[in-house]
Amino acid sequence: MPIPEEVLRFWFEETPAAAWFRPGAEGDRAVRERFTGLTEQAQAGGLEAWGESAPDALALLLVLDQFPRQIWRDQARAFAGDGQALALTLRAVEAGWVAAEPAPERRPFWLMPLMHSEDLALQELGLPLFERHTDARTTEFARRHHAVIARFGRFPHRNQALGRPSTSEEAAFLQQPGSRF
Repeated sequence: MPIPEEVLRFWFEETPAAAWFRPGAEGDRAVRERFTGLTEQAQAGGLEAWGESAPDALALLLVLDQFPRQIWRDQARAFAGDGQALALTLRAVEAGWVAAEPAPERRPFWLMPLMHSEDLALQELGLPLFERHTDARTTEFARRHHAVIARFGRFPHRNQALGRPSTSEEAAFLQQPGSRF
C-alpha cells in the first residue's frame, strides 16, 4: 500500500503539472493502476491518521479530492471523497498548514476542496484563501467555479454523473466553450 511520500512524489515529481487538470486516458490510467485501492481505503475512512501532520494531510487531500476525479471520471464516485477532503482542508486552514506551505505548486491542492464545493458559503470562504495563497491563474479558476455556484447552486457538468436533471439554463450553459472544468 502506498505511503504519503509516494503519493506526493507521484503527484508533484512524476506527474507533469500540465497533466494535473487535463482529462486523459494515460494520466487517468496511471492514477487508477497505482492508487485505486488507496483511494477506496481513504474514502472508507481508513487513512484518517494521515490527517495528523501537514505533509501526510496534503497526500490525503490528493487521494480524496484529485485521484477520485481521475479514477472514476464522469461517474458519481468521482465526488465521493469531497466531504472528507473539505473537512481536511478546513482543518488545514485552521492549523496554519496552508499558510505555512513553502512550495507554491502545492498550495492550490490544500484549497481545491473549497473550489470543488457546491456550497456557495464555502466558495466565498475559499476565494480570499486562493487570493492569498495561490497564483493569479488558480485564483481565476476559483472565481469561475464560484460564479457557476452563484448562478446555478451546483456544477451543471456534474449533473449527468450524479443523475440530476439539468435545467434548460444549465443545458444551454454546458454548450458554451469552457463551461466544463
